[in-house]
Amino acid sequence: MTTPPLAPPLVDAAWLRTALGRTGLVVLDVRSPADGPTIPEAVHADYAKAGWRATVNGMPGFLPEVPVLEALIGGLGIGNPDHVVVVSSGANAADMGNATRVYWTFKALGHDAVSVLDGGMAAWTADPSNPVGLEPATLPPKLFKASPRPELRATLAEVEKAVAAGTVPLVDSRSAEQFAGKAKSPTARAAGTLPGAVHIDNASFYSAADKRFVTPETVRTLASQAGATQDAPIAFCNTGHLASVAWFAMSELAGIPGVRLYDGSMTEWTADPSRPLKNGEGA
Repeated sequence: MTTPPLAPPLVDAAWLRTALGRTGLVVLDVRSPADGPTIPEAVHADYAKAGWRATVNGMPGFLPEVPVLEALIGGLGIGNPDHVVVVSSGANAADMGNATRVYWTFKALGHDAVSVLDGGMAAWTADPSNPVGLEPATLPPKLFKASPRPELRATLAEVEKAVAAGTVPLVDSRSAEQFAGKAKSPTARAAGTLPGAVHIDNASFYSAADKRFVTPETVRTLASQAGATQDAPIAFCNTGHLASVAWFAMSELAGIPGVRLYDGSMTEWTADPSRPLKNGEGA
C-alpha cells in the first residue's frame, strides 16, 4: 500500500475512490445518524453524539477541551500522520456543516491533513460504480496530539472588541429572517444579530441540487459584495455550526486570510442582556 496523495481542503468522489485503501488515509463518517451504506473502511463518529461539540454553562456548540478531542480522535484510530477525509450526508448546506465543523476542529487542533468530501454520501452514492460498505470500520486506537491554533477561533472577548471597533467584518451565516430579527433559534435568548454584521446565508455556499460547493470565485464574489474579504473576518451563526460552512468556504476555498469562527455565536452573545443587538428588540 502507498501513502495517500496530498489533498486540497475539498475533494470529490473520484479523488476519494482513487485514494481508498492507501496507508494513512482515514475516511471519517460524521453523519448523524449514519443510515444506510457507508464508504468502505470508513470509521463513524456521530456529529451530534460523539463529542465534537461541548455544552458550556448550559450553552451548546463550543469547541471541547483539547484533551477531550485528543482522546476522541485517537480513539477512532486517527493519528497525527493520517490524512482524514470527513464525510457528511450532503443533503444541504446545513448538513455539510457537520463535515465543515469537524474539519475546522481538526484545523484548530493543528492537524492540516484533513479534507471534506464534496457532496458527502449523496455525491458518493450518485455514482453506482462507487463501492459501499454495510458497517463502519473499527480501527485500533492511536496517539493523537494537538498543536492548537487559537487564531482560527474567535472568542467572546475578541468579538466584543470587533463590535466596538466596527472595522472587522462580522459575517452572519444564518437565514435572512434570523439576521433581520424576525426569527430566532431556541438556543438564543433574543432575536437580532451582532452590531455591524453583514449577511451571507450559509446556503449560498453549497448547492444541494448539484451536490457540491460553489466555486472559489463565487465565494469571493459573495464575500466581496458583503464587504468581508479583509481584516480577518469572523463568521458566526447560533452555535458555530452553520458558520463553519461560511468559514470553510471563505477561508479554505476562497483563500480569504485570517477568517475566524465564533463558536459561541448568538447563543453566547445574547446570554447577557447588556450586550447590544442589531435588528433585535429595542435595537
